[in-house]
Parts: sequence; structure tokens; C-alpha cells
Amino acid sequence: MLSSKKIVLVGHFGVGKSSLIRRFVKNSFSDDYLVTVGVHIVKKTVHIDNDEITLIIWDIEGKEDMQKLRPSFLLGTSGFIYVFDATRESTYINLSDEINYIETHYPKTNLLTVANKIDLIEKNIFIKIAENYKLKIDYYSSAKTGENVELIFNDLAKNLIK
Repeated sequence: MLSSKKIVLVGHFGVGKSSLIRRFVKNSFSDDYLVTVGVHIVKKTVHIDNDEITLIIWDIEGKEDMQKLRPSFLLGTSGFIYVFDATRESTYINLSDEINYIETHYPKTNLLTVANKIDLIEKNIFIKIAENYKLKIDYYSSAKTGENVELIFNDLAKNLIK
């Protein structure tokens, strides 16, 4: 069965949303930082068991507050990936509020939280920080090394097929 689902990556600017998408779609990484203005859309078809699903991936410009995103960007979303930078406290200090906003306004939408740039910090140290902030983290990733990138998108696709 072939279907398509809209996936939206959200989070602050510079957390690595575009890099995660580039790693997933093109299996590449660049240290050059390019700001996403508005939205950039790409797609990739994945095979989950006997199903094919085309992920239409929306890379939304970084905002420090979910409520400041254009609502039209979020219409029809099947899954959110909320990305934050494990090395920048400012990108996860209000994570609970941001997750609550998504769950309240998009209650039937799948949501994963991703601590990106985990290659730049001792994971054990960050796990203790996350516990202190009571952060709900689904995945630790690195767009640079590729750590867990395929897993994040494939697991979301599995959830969308169910």
C-alpha cells in the first residue's frame, strides 16, 4: 500500500532540522549553516514491512515559540519531529511548554522529540541535564554522524501506518 504523510520538523533556529532532513534524504552533511526562511519541502519514500509511505517533509523556519509559526504551515500534519540542540539550553528550557502546545492543538498527530548534536556533548552528562529539566526525549541524534537519523524517520513512518 502506498500512502503519503506530511511530517513537520519544528524547533528553534540552528538546532539542526535542515541537517537532519539532509542526512535522511541525501545521506549527506554540511557544516555550512543556511537559515531556512519560511518552509522548505522535500519528500522521500520509505519501505516499512510490506508498505510504502512517502514522507512529505516540511522544514519550517526556526522559532523560539511554536505559537509564532504560521498555522497554515501546520495544516494537515500527520507527524511532528520537535528538534532541539543538546548543547544549547535555550533550545530546550521551554520544551515542556512547546510539547504541551503541540499536544493540545494537534492531539491526533504523532510527535517525537529529538535531542540533536549529541556528538558535541557527553551523552551521560546530557542525560543528567535532561533529568533535571524533566525532558521527554524520544531520540538522541547527530545529523553530522548520522546517529539515529534513519531510525527517527522510520519509526515515525511506522507510527503513521498503524
